[in-house]
Amino acid sequence: MLEKMDLTKKMDKETYKERLEELQAQLGELQRECKTLEIPVMIAFEGFDAAGKGSQIAELIQALDPRGFEVHAVKQETENERMYPFLWRFWTKTPENGRIAIYDSSWYRRVLIERFEKLITNEQLGDAYDSICAFERQLSDGGMAIIKIFLCVDQKEQRKRFDKLLESKDTAWRVTKGDLERNEKFAKYLAINEEMLQKTDTDYAPWTLVEATDRRFATIKIYTTVIQILRAKVEAAKRPKPEVPQSTVKQEYDKELQSSILSKADLSKSLTEEEYKKNLKVLQKKIKKLHGEMYLKRIPLVLGFEGWDAGGKGGAIKRLTQKMDPRGYVVHPTASPNDIERKHHYLWRFWEAMPKNGHATIFDRTWYGRVMVERIEGFCTKEEWQRAYKEINDMENDLVNAGAVVIKFWLQIDKDEQERRFEERKMNPEKQWKITDEDWRNREKWDQYEEAVDEMLIRTSTPKSPWVVVEGNDKYYARIKVLQTVVDALEAKLKES
Repeated sequence: MLEKMDLTKKMDKETYKERLEELQAQLGELQRECKTLEIPVMIAFEGFDAAGKGSQIAELIQALDPRGFEVHAVKQETENERMYPFLWRFWTKTPENGRIAIYDSSWYRRVLIERFEKLITNEQLGDAYDSICAFERQLSDGGMAIIKIFLCVDQKEQRKRFDKLLESKDTAWRVTKGDLERNEKFAKYLAINEEMLQKTDTDYAPWTLVEATDRRFATIKIYTTVIQILRAKVEAAKRPKPEVPQSTVKQEYDKELQSSILSKADLSKSLTEEEYKKNLKVLQKKIKKLHGEMYLKRIPLVLGFEGWDAGGKGGAIKRLTQKMDPRGYVVHPTASPNDIERKHHYLWRFWEAMPKNGHATIFDRTWYGRVMVERIEGFCTKEEWQRAYKEINDMENDLVNAGAVVIKFWLQIDKDEQERRFEERKMNPEKQWKITDEDWRNREKWDQYEEAVDEMLIRTSTPKSPWVVVEGNDKYYARIKVLQTVVDALEAKLKES
């Protein structure tokens, strides 16, 4: 791609001024339309050092209302950022609906500069490409306009610009040792960029290559590209949405679902109070020790709890954390998204809450609400919840590749046990707050939820981030099984590290 570019392209000053004025007016109008239609926009600037990313961003934002955009200068990861999966810092910087985020360098730093400097392994490189493509696909499917600009200059032009910057003390700081090394090994770095472009040039997030030898030519091409993509996005948003076919789920799942995973759970399993207390003491002691070792070896832990209303999630979480150092874990209760959360991709709020290395986050309800509550209550489209299985698997894969232990628990009880617990809560003044009208309404949709949960378990339980069905009619048994599962997983992970 890059070797075919004509870097001699130029534009005269008069033509530039005439076209820029017109394009700025168009871009300003499109920004307002994107805000009205709640279209989020991400514009990533990549390219060779000294190709003009900073100056081109400065040109582009002249047409924009400064209240509607934010520019992120992406540099080497901070010490804190290194303690999260590499995409965490970009997920947390995605714009809310109707706003524009502009990135001076981006998530591609991972597969460009870090690769050139041999800071990542070949395995990590492959994982990074998979993660980047999934990241862009998820955001694009969620309505994000993704615009990727690559500014290109040749080795000679790049060196000329470096020399000019180095002539003055006021600008010499902008040229780093790494910049000069990449210029000296330009052919090697060119090949790395070429591979990146080929692997990540997709229909949902295509690259625009910009000949950047002439500043004026580059500016007009960038404006034109941004306008074309935003205009297409605006026009698509204004068109009536096509009706989704009633059934687009693959038929093989229908066959699998005929044999219910939940129905196989042996809910007669139980422990005596004596057995429970004995096991609880031993396992909590182990958890306390393992939590400390996990912190020392910087292993993050992500636990997700789902289950029927009154299934025992709270009780299991309480016993799990009772002896853990409270400075090293957070229990994150997931409720309906608030106004800010609804303006982002549905996974954004969960990425925000992920633990850094050595810490644990325990989710009481999780991102799986997308394929359960939102699916059944009609809070998202059929296309959206069907797409979510892969999006969730991709997110959990990113966490595991970053070194996390990921376990999801489904606390299973039968319908009679749920009714008994509901009635108990209803009659106990200290527990009445736990029972709501919504709990009774959800109970009426038991069969629908059971079907959704079975499909969820089939499609999102993986060796790296498994679902564990916890037989929960007996609370003692359920709590011990959760503790034992976490102990086993942490012990296995610590042996590997």
